[in-house]
Amino acid sequence: MSSESSREVHMSQPKAAAGASSTLVPLLVISTAQLMLVLDDSIVNIALPTIQEALGVQAVHLPWIVNAYILTFGALLLLGGRIGDLWGRRRTLQWGVVIFALGSLGGGLGQTTGMLIAARAAQGIGAALTAPNALALIATTFSQRKTRDTALAPYGAMSGLGIVAGLLMGGVLTDTLGWRWVFFINVPIALLVLLGSRTLVGAKTEHGQMGALGAALGTAGMVAFVYAITRFGEYGFTEPIALILVAVAVLLLVAFVRTQVSSPNPLLPLSLFRDRHRTGAYLTMLLLAIGPMGTFYVVTLHLQQVQHFSPLQAGAAWLPFALGIVLGAGMAPNLLLKVSPRSVAATGALLSAAATLWLSFITTDTSYWLHLAPAMLVLALGFGLGVMALTQAAIYGVDPDKAGIASALLNSAQQVGVALGLAVLAGVAATVSAGSANTDVAPDVALVDGYSTALLVATGLLLTAAALAFTTLSSRPSPAHEAKAIPA
Repeated sequence: MSSESSREVHMSQPKAAAGASSTLVPLLVISTAQLMLVLDDSIVNIALPTIQEALGVQAVHLPWIVNAYILTFGALLLLGGRIGDLWGRRRTLQWGVVIFALGSLGGGLGQTTGMLIAARAAQGIGAALTAPNALALIATTFSQRKTRDTALAPYGAMSGLGIVAGLLMGGVLTDTLGWRWVFFINVPIALLVLLGSRTLVGAKTEHGQMGALGAALGTAGMVAFVYAITRFGEYGFTEPIALILVAVAVLLLVAFVRTQVSSPNPLLPLSLFRDRHRTGAYLTMLLLAIGPMGTFYVVTLHLQQVQHFSPLQAGAAWLPFALGIVLGAGMAPNLLLKVSPRSVAATGALLSAAATLWLSFITTDTSYWLHLAPAMLVLALGFGLGVMALTQAAIYGVDPDKAGIASALLNSAQQVGVALGLAVLAGVAATVSAGSANTDVAPDVALVDGYSTALLVATGLLLTAAALAFTTLSSRPSPAHEAKAIPA
């Protein structure tokens, strides 16, 4: 496995130190890269009915226009992080952006269902190479604690803003320029990220090998697990193939862990999990992502199917969520200098739990301004605080040669959490609504019963996240200059 040349490191450092661009341009590049990836989680959803009609997509294949992206993105994140550690994070990010752009171009030009699904899978591969290395590059590009926290705030905010922006842009582009532009829009964004990526500072790379057996077992295990999650979302929690896939995933991942213990070049250094705070951050992120992102899906269905919002209106209705994300991510850096990550993450999860509990009291004629909008704001405020605290706990103080894989683990936890949130809450809502429909209640009432129950489940998951954060994360505020920062 070749390493990134030292010339890249030495040439990029003067660029990163030159004037205002030393912070502003790299910050915009990393934030835009994250926005582009998260945006794609939702922008295509709005265009699905139009795509189905235009290409004659069969109903059984339609979910795979979404799932192909989620599957490859979530399953390959660990591999993408390790490749960045070995080949160079900036170089790996650039290749990821190129692959993502080509996948987007292929999606926009797609003429058949197969072409479209293949293009979405290519986008997922590009995203898996880009996401963990964008987060790791924050640590190498911004060597000072203050500027690093400044960079982490918009990065964390993009997780929620991207989904809201995706719904809005998906509605606007589909109604005006046509569905193909939900893919084409990524191409100029990717080109701007590529152009600006020259300002990012690549750290010295680790000398080592990928470990073919570990890479194969780990990737196959993640593919089986994420695929099982998508099938649970489509067919319910008793679907035989999904249950078999879970068993296969467990066997593969156990074998993967065994190879990592004895491997001189592990794909996943198990030493990362010796830090209780970091392990707690990963597990808490998994649960934190399940709650708000599953809630996003359920409430969006309520707006469209019960309150009859148009797709564009439903997207615009989530603007309070975007405001809450900005507020939470903006407040967190200063809070984390004074208050422990444990307190910030637990408080964020509790705020989100309070919001989902509030939302669970929805009815067929719930007021948007008095009920839904305030709850959306609080939900996002808690999510923004939690993501920032957990990001800091996961990547601060990690050894330089493990920054990419540490970032990949955090991204994997969030991406798997998003997939689980969609599967669990959608499954609960569908099951309860079907049961209510059998009691001869009105269809809208049956739907609300399902959504309300799903939101109560989200509340329980978020309360569990709060408890996990409180018991595992550090009880001390982060020092102004952490002792073991990743050097540039």
